[in-house]
Amino acid sequence: METLIIYISVHHGNTEKIAKVMANTLDATLLEVKQANTSMLEQYDLSGFGSGIYFGKHHESLLDFVDKLPVLRNKKAFVFSTSGLRKIWFIHNFDKPLREKLQRKGFDIIGEFSCRGLDTYRATKLVGGINKGRPNAEDLRQAEDFASGLKNSGASYL
Repeated sequence: METLIIYISVHHGNTEKIAKVMANTLDATLLEVKQANTSMLEQYDLSGFGSGIYFGKHHESLLDFVDKLPVLRNKKAFVFSTSGLRKIWFIHNFDKPLREKLQRKGFDIIGEFSCRGLDTYRATKLVGGINKGRPNAEDLRQAEDFASGLKNSGASYL
């Protein structure tokens, strides 16, 4: 299973830490969104897309990248994120906008992963941020477990 992970990690490297663990576990090609080309996804069976969460959604550059993708068939994808707030699907399901864009491009979404990350936006900066030390070792282990699950069940997805 050929896997590509495309991500953007802007402020504290939270998402990059998660992306690297997943890429290592999946033996995936890892690219920042600015390095990725929309035509390259055709050669991969599975693609991961992730970023920090900004105002309730993934980074604009990742969403713009997905908007430019051609419609692809028989491709699997997963999404991941780090955020200052906990993901609660019925209150703020941050993965929804990215998931829906990917589905419109023909991807079958086979998993989503989210964890907390250091957040120093606005008032939280005054106290040194929230979620200090996150993602932590447990978050990284959960990201690895998530990726292992994708890898171990990969045959059923392809």
